[in-house]
Amino acid sequence: MILPPSHPQRLELNDEVHARPPEALAPPLRLSYLALLTDPARRDASWEAVCDLARRSAIPPPLPGASHFSADFGPFRLKWERHTEFSRIMVITPGADAADPFASPAIAALPPGWVQALPGELLVATHLALLPADEAEPDALADRLFAGNSLIGGTMSGGAARVVTDFRIHGGFSRILVEDIRTTPRQAGRLIQRLLEIDTYRMLALLALPLARDLGPPITASERKLAEITEALVTARAADEPELLDSLTRLAAETESREARTLYRFSAAEAYHALVHRRITELREGRMEGMQTLEEFMERRLAPAMNTCRAMAARQDALSRRVARATQLLSTRVDLTREQQNQVVLANMDRRAQLQLRLQETVEGLSVAAITYYIVGLVAYVAKGLKAAGLHLDVDVVTGIAIPVVAVAVALGIRQFRHVVTRRTTFLTPPAGR
Repeated sequence: MILPPSHPQRLELNDEVHARPPEALAPPLRLSYLALLTDPARRDASWEAVCDLARRSAIPPPLPGASHFSADFGPFRLKWERHTEFSRIMVITPGADAADPFASPAIAALPPGWVQALPGELLVATHLALLPADEAEPDALADRLFAGNSLIGGTMSGGAARVVTDFRIHGGFSRILVEDIRTTPRQAGRLIQRLLEIDTYRMLALLALPLARDLGPPITASERKLAEITEALVTARAADEPELLDSLTRLAAETESREARTLYRFSAAEAYHALVHRRITELREGRMEGMQTLEEFMERRLAPAMNTCRAMAARQDALSRRVARATQLLSTRVDLTREQQNQVVLANMDRRAQLQLRLQETVEGLSVAAITYYIVGLVAYVAKGLKAAGLHLDVDVVTGIAIPVVAVAVALGIRQFRHVVTRRTTFLTPPAGR
């Protein structure tokens, strides 16, 4: 059957649900696990290291752009995964000494120097042992394998396995003991993958805690400064507003910059914390007598840290919103002050225009008198000329009659000229708002 053209990412999206499958594991075995924070600028460095290890053993390396790789190297099996901000490596070797399964860790099977040269910063390092179940008491296990520390754990997968750990670091590695009761290899692989993910996501979530603690003093200082500015707004004069607005703008910039730097870390912590709870739920954990479960341990130790991060993120967000409201309030005051100043300027301009109009009217009156004087003078000269030519004219009478006539004519002419100019100016001036 001929199908329509496939979406360019159809296969990639379909295979995404099958990415990073768990290994099939059967006891006894030893497993070493590393999770390293990687620089986004050197995201391919971890892939290059795995390719180098594969070429040393004449094994086909992972393809360019691959996000996971699993291969049997003979003495050990290696699984590599690349995530958004970290990469992780799992080394698996068969067999384990039941008396001390952590004495000879699986990571010792890797070539000397290769582990030390891995790119990134080590965040999680774990030795895990998968053994057949025995009847050892928790206290005996704690003394023999966990330096006498209090153990955390319980039955897993509906009673198919038993898990104990102390969440402490022994010689650079934490330790997890998994005792198989009746798990299948795939079930054991899923269980171990979830246990390692819980430890990894727990540490990734806690990356936000030091940041939250460091944010306390600067946020407190910003809150105090905002309170001072807000209080000053109550009694501020118009002359004080520009300085207050400048201080508030700088405070807003500092707050936004700080929030931009921490937003990703706090958001990631929430996501990782949710993953920890999800993985614990998937374990189907049961209680062992006298031992704290993984869920209880996380609830008592991880939850308060996450609450601190949430509280600091909420406090920072509230500060940002309060600064924005204060800035808006002060901007409104500045706008009102500017409007009042504009009204004063417009009133002054109106008074000046009225003065100019009166001055113009005065000048027009003087202009009428001056023009009348000159025209009447011309009329007098004409009358004298006509009288000299033999006409019987009284020059003084003609001049007296000409004065009001000329004055009225000049006044009407100037008025008509002003109306014409006014109409042209109104026609050429664009309407307001265009």
